[in-house]
Parts: sequence; C-alpha cells; structure tokens
Amino acid sequence: MSDDVTEASTGSPLAGVAAQPGVSKPDPVLVADGVARSFGGVQAVNVEHLEFQRGMITALIGPNGAGKTTLFNVLTGFDRADGGHWTFDGTSMTGLPAYQTASRGVVRTFQLTKALSRLTVLENLLLAATHQRGEGTFAALLRPLWRQQENANRERADELLSRFQLDPLRNEFAGTLSGGQRKLLELARALMVRPTLLMLDEPMAGVNPALAQSLLDHIVDLRRGGMSVCFVEHDMDMVMGISDWVVCLAEGEVIAEGPPEAVRTDPAVIDAYLGGHHGRPPAEEVSS
Repeated sequence: MSDDVTEASTGSPLAGVAAQPGVSKPDPVLVADGVARSFGGVQAVNVEHLEFQRGMITALIGPNGAGKTTLFNVLTGFDRADGGHWTFDGTSMTGLPAYQTASRGVVRTFQLTKALSRLTVLENLLLAATHQRGEGTFAALLRPLWRQQENANRERADELLSRFQLDPLRNEFAGTLSGGQRKLLELARALMVRPTLLMLDEPMAGVNPALAQSLLDHIVDLRRGGMSVCFVEHDMDMVMGISDWVVCLAEGEVIAEGPPEAVRTDPAVIDAYLGGHHGRPPAEEVSS
C-alpha cells in the first residue's frame, strides 16, 4: 500500500501511521528484522520488518500456510529462526528458548490447548507462577521461606479462575474440561506469568459461540488494562471487531498491514485469500 492510504483512526496511538508493510510504530513493544524460517526448501517465514505497537490488539491474518504460527513459534522461542533478529522492550530476544522468552514477558497460547490433564485446574495455574522460591530441592524443605509467596499465588489463581468463571471447576482434573473451558484455562494460565505481550494462536478455534464471546470480552479487557495482545485468527468478523491493527502474511511475507478496514479492502489481501484473478472480467483475464 502507498503512504496516502487509510490511516488509523484519530485518537489512536497509531493515528497518522500509514497502512503499509513494515511501517514503523510510535511505541513498538516488539520489533522483528529479517526473520526467516524454511522447511525442506520451502520458505515458511520471510519477514523483512515488523513492529507490534504497545498496548494495542494486533491481529495476524493470512491464508492457510501463510506462516503465521511459524512466526509465533520463532518469536516465542518454540522454534529457531534461520536468520534475523528481534527485540522486546528494546532488549534482544533472538534465539532465546521459550522459558526465557516467557520469563521476560512474552507469553503465548496454542491453537491446540496444552492443559496438563492429570493436574487440577488450580494446579495448572499454580504451575505457571514465576520465580517460586520453593522450587529448589533444599528450598522445598523450608516452607516458611515460601509459604507467603505460595499463598499470594493461590490468591491470584483464584482471582483468575473467578474472572474466567472456572472457579467451580478449580479442583477438577483439567482433562475433564470441554474444549472451550480449556481455552479459558490456557488464557488464565498465561496471565499467571503476568506477561507484557500476550500472543494467542487461534484463540477461538473449536469454541462455541457463547464461550467465544466471553474470550473476546476478556481480550478487550486485557487491552484496556494496558496489555499488548497479538493473535492469529481466521474469523474475519472477530478480527474486524476487536483489532486496532491488522497484519496480513502470505507465503511467509508481510503483504499488508494497517487498520482493519484498510487491510480488509487491500487488493493484495483479497488476492492472497481469493486468488490473483478474483474480480477481473473474463476478457481481461484472457488478454493479460
């Protein structure tokens, strides 16, 4: 897109930012440069430059196989890039494993939930609490040193269970939850880490409409609380409804980004989803 196309709405921190691939943001929380990943000669990700604005909801869209989840995996330490580098809050995160990425404030969820089915719902949350003093072999024997912290973790876990309406299930095994309830549990568990940037991979996949609306409300509430959120999603109605900024990938590259309405009508995005000849008259197709 050219610089003179639709910009973010007035009053938004992104107002005045041109809707074009690789555009700089006024206060990026994460910046990626030259990030590449290939599998068997197929270039899954080839992102020249991408920034996620702090305190905003950014949607990552694109057709199947566009490289969205692979990009998530690389940026969160679940996969290794072939090249490139990225920073979070101005500090390099390039090549860090997932546990270090999470401890620094970048936490992700998965399209297929990763609940620990033989632990209770409450235990799933407590497991995610960071910097627990009682985790060491000898420290575990000295409960007075970590009892207060454990009580605080339990209080926070109970608050999150109540927030996501999972408190009646706190002592049930996570394996007994429905798919939608597992999505809520995974989101609550991610929040136990107190992330700065939350990355959600298809949070609505397999969720019934009632729970989907609940998840949407929770995501919007996180943004209101100042958290940065980036999510992968195929439901364009949802993307248009809650996103502040949309990034579209195709064949591993950023082909468009901007406010939802600008991206929705971008010819490159339409071509990526519907094919390069969509909307052309038959005569034009023949002569081209």
